[in-house]
Amino acid sequence: MTPTTETTVGIGGAAESTDMVLNIGPQHPSTHGVLRLRLVLDGERIQHAEPVIGYMHRGAEKLFEARDYRQIIMLANRHDWLSAFSNELGVVLAVERMLGMEVPARAVWMRTLLAELNRVLNHLMFLGSYPLELGGITPVFYSFREREELQAVMEEISGGRMHFMFNRVGGLKEDLPAGWAARARATVADVRTRMDVYDNLVLGNEIFRGRTRDVGRMSPETVHAYGVSGPIARASGVDFDLRRDEPYLAYGELGDVLKVATRQEGDCLARFEVLLEQTHNSLDLADACLDRLAQLTPGPVNQRLPKVLKAPEGHTYAWTENPLGINGYYLVSKGDKTPYRLKLRSASYNNIQALVELLPGTLVADMVAILGSLFFVVGDIDK
Repeated sequence: MTPTTETTVGIGGAAESTDMVLNIGPQHPSTHGVLRLRLVLDGERIQHAEPVIGYMHRGAEKLFEARDYRQIIMLANRHDWLSAFSNELGVVLAVERMLGMEVPARAVWMRTLLAELNRVLNHLMFLGSYPLELGGITPVFYSFREREELQAVMEEISGGRMHFMFNRVGGLKEDLPAGWAARARATVADVRTRMDVYDNLVLGNEIFRGRTRDVGRMSPETVHAYGVSGPIARASGVDFDLRRDEPYLAYGELGDVLKVATRQEGDCLARFEVLLEQTHNSLDLADACLDRLAQLTPGPVNQRLPKVLKAPEGHTYAWTENPLGINGYYLVSKGDKTPYRLKLRSASYNNIQALVELLPGTLVADMVAILGSLFFVVGDIDK
């Protein structure tokens, strides 16, 4: 007779040995976008986790092949909607490298300044939204106050609030408006005076520390195995930052100001601390760029381009230290006015894969704390 297995179900649910499959999502409010987590639970403890992606996929990489080198900038700045300027930067750096084009010094320093202001905008969103996901509503109001001041500065120079479209192949769209540098400096100083909200109100909160300390530890081995980068990798002791280790733009001249924040713990608290410390440093870098721009003589901020821009046949790879991690573009050209292939390597895509290592063995109650500490944008995954 064939042996049978019986599961006795009574009041309170199934027997303890029966696993339950739980879908978290797909929905927007708790997961930074349309992401789904497929969890296998044993009681309240996660046994297996699988991030299911693709709900927002727009096929940007394929669209790159049908747009010329001026038009692809618009497509590139949208995948991480909190880092639009930095996204544009990777594309134009790749095209300029293919063309062997040198950008005017004024444009180089302006790009560095705007990249750091964009980094602060990105980080402020997570510095406010992460405590909100753990039940603390107050910090997000402060973070949006600071973001609005910086948004006004970025909007004045570019005309856009989220998708700046200010980079151009060969430089920038136009020079700084009259008086803009003084207004930007005042805004940076104002935001800096209010950063103690996160230093004290958030990090000084015992509930926040209790929910994040020793939760979701990521080892350096996991960082390397999954290609994790940015503040998340540095919170696990992986001391790597392209701005310092492979300088681009003007970062090679900012070595005395640029400080790479690291931690060894690799938990949710360490990731938040690295993000906060990096925000402080980006404000210092912005001041240093404004100082240098004040010393430069007036000059062009872009190169004159032919009516039809064609990159020579060949291939290149350009990568930048985006706010969320390493962002790379692999560009292949056949000598036409459109890319033959433009492959995007986004930070969030690799970072989110580490959930398969971080979630198993943890409680469901800690799932949101771990998920939020990866500081991802779903459009950066489903590019």
